[in-house]
Amino acid sequence: MFKKILIANRGEIALRIICACRELRIKTVAVYSEADENSLHVRFADEDVCIGPARSADSYLSVPAVLSAAEITGADAIHPGYGFLSESAYLAEVCEACHIKFIGPAPNVIRLLGDKARARRAMRKAGVPVLAGSDGPIDNEEKAFRVARDLGYPVIVKAVAGGGGRGMRVIRQTGELAKALKTAQREAEAAFGVGDVYLEKYVESPRHIEVQVLGDHHGAVVHLGERECSIQRRHQKLLEECPSLALTEKVRRRLGSTVVDAARAVQYTNAGTFEFLLDDKGNFFFLEVNTRLQVEHPVTEFVTGVDIVKEQIRIACGERLSFKQGDVTFSGHAIECRVNAEDPVTFAPSPGVIHAFSVPGGPGVRVDTFAHAECTISPYYDSLIAKIIVHGRDRQEAIARMRRTLEMTVIEGIKTSIPLHLRILADPDFVAGRVSTTFMERYLTEKKGSDGRLAEAV
Repeated sequence: MFKKILIANRGEIALRIICACRELRIKTVAVYSEADENSLHVRFADEDVCIGPARSADSYLSVPAVLSAAEITGADAIHPGYGFLSESAYLAEVCEACHIKFIGPAPNVIRLLGDKARARRAMRKAGVPVLAGSDGPIDNEEKAFRVARDLGYPVIVKAVAGGGGRGMRVIRQTGELAKALKTAQREAEAAFGVGDVYLEKYVESPRHIEVQVLGDHHGAVVHLGERECSIQRRHQKLLEECPSLALTEKVRRRLGSTVVDAARAVQYTNAGTFEFLLDDKGNFFFLEVNTRLQVEHPVTEFVTGVDIVKEQIRIACGERLSFKQGDVTFSGHAIECRVNAEDPVTFAPSPGVIHAFSVPGGPGVRVDTFAHAECTISPYYDSLIAKIIVHGRDRQEAIARMRRTLEMTVIEGIKTSIPLHLRILADPDFVAGRVSTTFMERYLTEKKGSDGRLAEAV
């Protein structure tokens, strides 16, 4: 087992990894920017190293700074969490060269699956259903028009690298294509340093379903079921749940088997998530692979009882998975709400000082957060301040439990997305499980008043 792990991240995910390491009796090293000097992950780690100023590019995204911190503290492994360098094949390669274990997939696998065009080809070869699209990046307008015509509108242009909705545009008619292509390329270049994009057939109102996998270095691969991630705004997830109401047992088994076979085909190790679009006929189509721990991993942990972060560490150490596919059981229903520091009406960021912070506990409630009274929510980083996760015997109890938890949560000094979550949880379509990736678009349109603003009442 590792003696010391450096956590190349911040906030709630850094604390989550520290918790797993403490239970495994592994020492931890926190890295932090000047803006995070007083953060809880710095307080609870065994050692800490400042790696630069507030700007991410000069701190959390700096491979030399992270590696230097690992070397001076004698860390024998690096856990990247999610975001920042978590899907950096370069970091994984440098770790390998420095004899420091990267807690994630092999560099070649990260590189393969991080390029969406290459990933599509790999999945198609592995027998995974893939939406029709261009064979590789689109490098000129003539090719784009030809591919779009063959696919039939609507189509979607996507960045080959990255995610989060950047470099992505839906095109419904020929006249929109040229402008959308250029905009997506510029956006992708600015966000990821790579302007390559590709075209894909657009599915109207699909569900976003993802499957959690774990693979060790001895050839074992298991899946931990699916998560429903359809409640999104501008391709950013707001609420996730497990399991999905949309899957029949037959489709669930087929999806799980497909993902395990695909993971084996690319020799996937450690934790990862295979993401799919599900149409209204129950057909699923490959979307992408996230070669890292997901923000929403707690809902899977709740229904399976598997500690995914501990498994990640054990796998990176060379140990075998501690269970087999037949050992995985699913119990009850879990929901996660991402509490963001933002105005629930305008969605504008709301950084500042939290003057009061209290989240109730009780049966089936878990809170992953770095927030506390008098802490500062920085404008430099993602607006996520807490993940509230609940588990119930069934979906109805989980919804009721989430509502009462959010209603009893006290966060003063900044605005948060909690009022929006409460409105979503009360929406008849959500309660009935009638959701898709267009849910929020429809919901926000319906809830706007005559002045064009979203109603504030819960």
